[in-house]
Amino acid sequence: ASPGANPTASHPTQQRLKIKREIGLIGGIALISGTMIGSGIFMSPQFVLSYVGSPGASLLIWTISGIVSMLAALSYTELGTIIPESGGDFIYILRIYGPFPAFFAAYTMVLVLKPFAAAALSIGIAEYAAAPFYTDCSPPTVVVKCAAAFSLFLVVIINVLNVRLAIRIQVIFLVAKVLALTTIVVGGLVKLSQSTDMIVENLKVENSFTGTQFSLSTFGMAFSQGLWSYSGWYSLSYVTEELKRPEVNLPRAAVIAISLVTSLYLLVNVSYLSVMTPRELMSSTAVAVTWGNKVLGSWGWIMSLAAALSAFGSLNGSFFSGGRVCFVAAREGHMPDILSMAHVHRLTPSPALIFTTTVSLIVLIPGDFKSIVNYFSFTAWIFYGITLSGLIYLKIKKPELPRPYSVVPILALIAAVFLVLAPIIDNPQIEYLYVTLFIVSGVIFYIPFIHYKVCPRLLNKLTVFLQLFLEVAPTEKNL
Repeated sequence: ASPGANPTASHPTQQRLKIKREIGLIGGIALISGTMIGSGIFMSPQFVLSYVGSPGASLLIWTISGIVSMLAALSYTELGTIIPESGGDFIYILRIYGPFPAFFAAYTMVLVLKPFAAAALSIGIAEYAAAPFYTDCSPPTVVVKCAAAFSLFLVVIINVLNVRLAIRIQVIFLVAKVLALTTIVVGGLVKLSQSTDMIVENLKVENSFTGTQFSLSTFGMAFSQGLWSYSGWYSLSYVTEELKRPEVNLPRAAVIAISLVTSLYLLVNVSYLSVMTPRELMSSTAVAVTWGNKVLGSWGWIMSLAAALSAFGSLNGSFFSGGRVCFVAAREGHMPDILSMAHVHRLTPSPALIFTTTVSLIVLIPGDFKSIVNYFSFTAWIFYGITLSGLIYLKIKKPELPRPYSVVPILALIAAVFLVLAPIIDNPQIEYLYVTLFIVSGVIFYIPFIHYKVCPRLLNKLTVFLQLFLEVAPTEKNL
């Protein structure tokens, strides 16, 4: 069999399932922007500001992050029209560079990136949901971890039950988030109409860049915190086979969603600065809640609720798309067979979703939010960079491929290289080495199980047992 062939393809008698195309343009926009607007905009502004040191520079970071996300998303969209398969980075790297690098992408995404993102989001949900009950102190770790685990269980149940249900919830939560962020923007405007002192003080030309820290590392860290709030721009490329008319809806959804998110983020940051001094902003544990207490008074708890709901919507979106990486990798023979199957009646990739949840719950036990974000960004951008370089490679080597439109991915690629190298060069830490060693350790699994296709007999028995227990069957591509 060829390296990309499906190991279950040797059973021609089996009637294979097909996952349906259930996502339209509205669903696509909700998946991208709903995954992007998570806990980031409620939690990251104080980190971005404390890294760069001035309000002007922090707004600049938010703007650049939005532009980079747009360019990267459009590059992925072009790839999605050339390679119209689900699986995002993994499938693009597999089709352009072959199975060896693709396996490392799948291995890192399934075991690190997606579970870490889910764990970080669930911690965000838990912290905000618990905040109103612990007004004088921060909520106990046990409470936060239990609430986070509960939110993970809830999301996996929604996603295993029904694709349409998951997308509907995504749309409803997106509307709620846009309303919450609009409330912050309008609240800021009301405060401005009462007094412009604070915003003039914060964003006056001579003041706005005072205290800026010019170093590769601080900009790199601020940039990774900013881009963490935009993470989700790639969501639709993971579910191309479930999108109606992908050649039209992929680019449309990306442009509409990312423009919406970038403009909301900038307005929300200006609103924060119209109410708080940079020092207040930096010392806040949850900016949106501090803003709520100042502007909405006794109704400040609404912001905690909004942030928790926002993170929940983002968790649902990242789960929906993230579970597909595991599913597609297994379908291509890079993960155990069972993970490539879908539920016989519900047509959802339930084994892959359950597996992702299990890993997320394990990650959740020790997790600390800020460190999770930094190492997560570092690893993610390695693979985004490889994927973007793949698009440049295709443009040079195969210009004849049909592409409805063309993007120049150079800027997004430079940003990816900067995000990977800046923190290492400026402030080398042992953790980066651990991350790299972890990625390289994939070789131990690749050589016997993928290259030589060694399959322990016990695994076959386990697959059959799980197939019956979970009521799942092999699937075929929906091209």
